Amino acid sequence: MTADLPICVTCGVQYAAEGFDADLCRICADERQYVGWGGQRWTTLAELRAGDHRSVVREETPGVWGICAEPAIGIGQRALLVPGEGGNVLWDCVPYLDDTTVAKVRRLGGIAAIAVSHPHFYGSMIEWSEAFGGIPVYVHANDRQWVCRDGNVVFWEGDTLPVLPGRTLVNCGVHFAGGTVLHWAGGADGRGALCSGDIFQVVMDRRWVSFMYSYPNLIPEHPETIRRAIDLVRPLPFESIYGAWWGRVVATDAKQALTRSADRYYRHIGQTP
Repeated sequence: MTADLPICVTCGVQYAAEGFDADLCRICADERQYVGWGGQRWTTLAELRAGDHRSVVREETPGVWGICAEPAIGIGQRALLVPGEGGNVLWDCVPYLDDTTVAKVRRLGGIAAIAVSHPHFYGSMIEWSEAFGGIPVYVHANDRQWVCRDGNVVFWEGDTLPVLPGRTLVNCGVHFAGGTVLHWAGGADGRGALCSGDIFQVVMDRRWVSFMYSYPNLIPEHPETIRRAIDLVRPLPFESIYGAWWGRVVATDAKQALTRSADRYYRHIGQTP
């Protein structure tokens, strides 16, 4: 039963039963994450459903719906339904899913594809894929080693990949080698938007973003990695950036915010912008 598959309590990623090592979440053992202070702990969807967890589905901005679990599981990120021709893309994923969540999302048009920014946000992505008919889950091939449960995963290569009309993945390589953002041409009333997870982290002062190799362990990203990422998205029109948590949205002037944030970062590490 897939509801009994293990989910890491610290990062919220679901594992396959085959080859499972209860002593180690390999995502949390990596220096970009951490094993919980009380040691490695696991849960399951069945256990979460039997408790007080539920999904919250609400608008992040008008017409853009977010999904998260309450109480928070793992890192506590929220996913986004990114609409457009051909159906919704589920951008990033969350650990929790139940029949009520599936029904709510179906009323919003369902999901035609899933795309994930990086391993910390894999959640129960195969569970979500199967719940919506075995839809593809797009993960950059540079992050292949971190996929903990096989099934319907499309490993893509290169710098960009159109997933559905008006929604294109961009491999920025920040945070993880496969670190990806989604460009949504129809976002911000047609002015364009980036869905960035924490590849470009929308910070508490939402006029800015930041860039880190590890957030919990405060390891900065390499400046040349950031330069490449900025160069990749520079030709794209975008007015907004959607980060990975509720309210973390750069609502206007996002391209300038991204550029000046990178310049500020370079200056603070002694680099020339």
